[in-house]
Amino acid sequence: MQSKELSNIELLKEIAELLNEETEMEQMLQGALRKLLEGTIFETGWIFFIGEKGKQELIAHENLPNTLEQNNCRHLQRGGCWCVSRFRNGELKKASNIIECQRIENANKTKEVIEEEITHHATVPLQSGQERFGLLNVATANTVRFEDGELALLESVAFQIGSAIKRILLTKQEQQVALVQERNRLARDLHDSVNQLLFSVTLTARGGIEMTEQPEVKGTFKEIQYLTQEALTEMRALIWQLRPRGLETGIIEGLKGYGDILGLTLNIQVKGVINLPAKIEETLFRIAQEALNNIRKHSGVLKAEIYVTVTSTDVLLVVKDEGCGFHMKDLRMLPSIGLQSMKDRANSVSGTVDWVTEANKGTEILVRLPY
Repeated sequence: MQSKELSNIELLKEIAELLNEETEMEQMLQGALRKLLEGTIFETGWIFFIGEKGKQELIAHENLPNTLEQNNCRHLQRGGCWCVSRFRNGELKKASNIIECQRIENANKTKEVIEEEITHHATVPLQSGQERFGLLNVATANTVRFEDGELALLESVAFQIGSAIKRILLTKQEQQVALVQERNRLARDLHDSVNQLLFSVTLTARGGIEMTEQPEVKGTFKEIQYLTQEALTEMRALIWQLRPRGLETGIIEGLKGYGDILGLTLNIQVKGVINLPAKIEETLFRIAQEALNNIRKHSGVLKAEIYVTVTSTDVLLVVKDEGCGFHMKDLRMLPSIGLQSMKDRANSVSGTVDWVTEANKGTEILVRLPY
């Protein structure tokens, strides 16, 4: 073992300490990968996350050669290769030497003269129990094959990383459960207190209208009743946002229920089978809620069309109305329509939101979320 290298036990201990730190997933993986390269003969490495549908994502990399790092790691971001294919097929069970790597071959073709080139790599699946998350790949210049001891060390590191990924995912699930519980508590509190008070004010105003014959007083009570009814509608919509009960039976029923609360007539059309991850479904629902709120408050109409198209990789949502619309240059003057909120929600899941609108010609909101 080279003098600069740690013993295997010391290395695994230091990597374990890094993986137990309270950091973001990407930062944790980057640190573990860096420590692995510092303590072994491996010179470069990268980590793929691979989703349930086989979609790969380059989540971390360290000390890549220029051929692989150029153009935002284009050769690692795109295309296919043996290790990813074997992982998808469930055939990759342990650390293995890769005889040929199409990504490396394609990257090396872009350089006329290559010294100290990476031609081969080793790969190992990242998993915890039966759950599989992705791949850890490492390589060294002018090295075609790694020894059994080096592959065994790679498997030990992969086991640690897989366990850490599982721990982080469980923590996020617990946080999500806690968030839902807090939303439910707030929704109950609003319903039991503010919502009931507003309803009482509405009844009081109605009684005041019937008890007086003075036009001015009647007008005042009618205004109070109208404003309170509007506030009650807003409050019910807020409670629904905190606890979207309609999602229990699917996003379409949820949108229909929310439209009913706002007094909107919705024409909803769906293409494809809606079987979305919970995070994507809720994000789509929240964006659609904001769009319907805008129609209720700003469009001047009470009808809207919703189109949902589901493909194998994306879900597309279109919310369209034939209301008053607005000039895009006036966005800064319309902070209440929540366009930035929609963009932020979409960006949080790597999606996009766009608008097509013009004064007196309606508004069309287009949302695309990958999953």
